[in-house]
Amino acid sequence: MAEPLKIVIPMAGWGTRMRPHTWSKPKPLVGVAGRTALDFLMDMFTSVPDPVSVEYVFIVSPYLGESRIPPFIQEHYPEINAHYVVQAEMKGQSHAIYLARQYLTGPMISCFSDTWIEADFSFLDREKSDGVVWVKAVPDPRRFGVAETTSDGLVTRLIEKPESLENNLALVGCYFFRRGEDLLSAIEEQMRNQVQLKNEFFLADAVNIMLQHRALFRIQKTETWLDTGTIDATLETNRFMLQRSSASSPALAPRRDGVRILPPVFIHPTARLEACVIGPHVSIGPDCIISNSRIEDSILEAGCTILDATIKSSLLGCRANVVGSGDGATLTLNIGDDSSVRFGTGNQQSASPKSAG
Repeated sequence: MAEPLKIVIPMAGWGTRMRPHTWSKPKPLVGVAGRTALDFLMDMFTSVPDPVSVEYVFIVSPYLGESRIPPFIQEHYPEINAHYVVQAEMKGQSHAIYLARQYLTGPMISCFSDTWIEADFSFLDREKSDGVVWVKAVPDPRRFGVAETTSDGLVTRLIEKPESLENNLALVGCYFFRRGEDLLSAIEEQMRNQVQLKNEFFLADAVNIMLQHRALFRIQKTETWLDTGTIDATLETNRFMLQRSSASSPALAPRRDGVRILPPVFIHPTARLEACVIGPHVSIGPDCIISNSRIEDSILEAGCTILDATIKSSLLGCRANVVGSGDGATLTLNIGDDSSVRFGTGNQQSASPKSAG
């Protein structure tokens, strides 16, 4: 590539489907399998050509995104060349990318922050088409965008939420553009002509404008597509990532007396456990305290305290405090940072935020 590859990660949405967790942190920093969703996304790009010269562009929201994402990247990825752009108004994907236009010359990847796919990007320095659209075949494409293609895999148009099942190649949210300038020109035309859906400018419409101007796009299929855009999807991604790591790492968790481990799990070494059954598919963050409890198919972020509870299919934010009734009743919880839930006689529930101080 004549110019460095740009990797653009729009992450400025409010994350409403991930509340209450996104009241206190941006969605990409929610924990998954002992890390964050953003960590797994960054790992996805290790196969790009000449990774040392890659420039990353993070498009963040004001407040939480602007205050939390740059310090996280600087701490965990100090070696990368990173730029940050704030999208103060939520006007859609194309609008977000256009705000970063000063950085978007030459080849670029755009990938949504709640998307994870298994992909090998090493071919991009040899790519001859104007763009590549990653897709996955799904049984029912009607709740996704899809790519309409020719028999040899060339894209003819992108369709948002099709009404029929005949085209099942769902758009996974990852795109390559050989020239960022061409995408920006299409976005300018999109915004000039007010090509919107629900008052937002979608990237698929900008790609359709490029196709109308005879740009050549092809599809690239992926077999694995995960996301962290909802609570259920985040738990599914947690299951997949734990299972994936268990194949290569037999030492999944430290052994503790009185604690039964059902792998795959991730247990941070600083977590304190006693009289527990943990797993399968559980991620336990640092400084958690778990006693006389059973945890299954759940994510516990840093500093959680769980006493006398049976928890399944749950996502608990940092420093969440759960006291069960001790009767073995299974709880399914979705509580944010610094929250407290107590179950007493008759399973009466009360919840209140703990002091953040």
